[in-house]
Amino acid sequence: MKRKETREEAVKIAYCMDMNKDFNGDYPAEHIEYFQLKDMDAEYLNKTICDLVEHLDIIDEYIRQNTKDWKISRIAKVDLAILRVAISEILYNNTIPKGVSINEAVEISKKYSNEDSHKFINGILGTVARSIEK
Repeated sequence: MKRKETREEAVKIAYCMDMNKDFNGDYPAEHIEYFQLKDMDAEYLNKTICDLVEHLDIIDEYIRQNTKDWKISRIAKVDLAILRVAISEILYNNTIPKGVSINEAVEISKKYSNEDSHKFINGILGTVARSIEK
């Protein structure tokens, strides 16, 4: 399975954790086993989800700071999952260029969210990336 597909699985896991209000590190293994995913980039998936769970408050604060007049509760759950995975990559995975994380998040939003979400996600992630560089 390619990194792009594994990244989509990370978004699905982040979405499930949010919907179930259950943020724990067991989700990647359970997800891989339940869906019988083979050739998964398990190392990437585990790192991304563990970083997301461990630093959820920091990741959500980046989202809060970079969304004008939006509360996290108003953001579509799928968009929130995409943002959380991408920000987790941007902050905690130095092997992935920030631009790749942003582009992949935009592509995932085009596939799983509404037609304008990719603009919203691109704007937030671009602002987050610039704020980190400062």
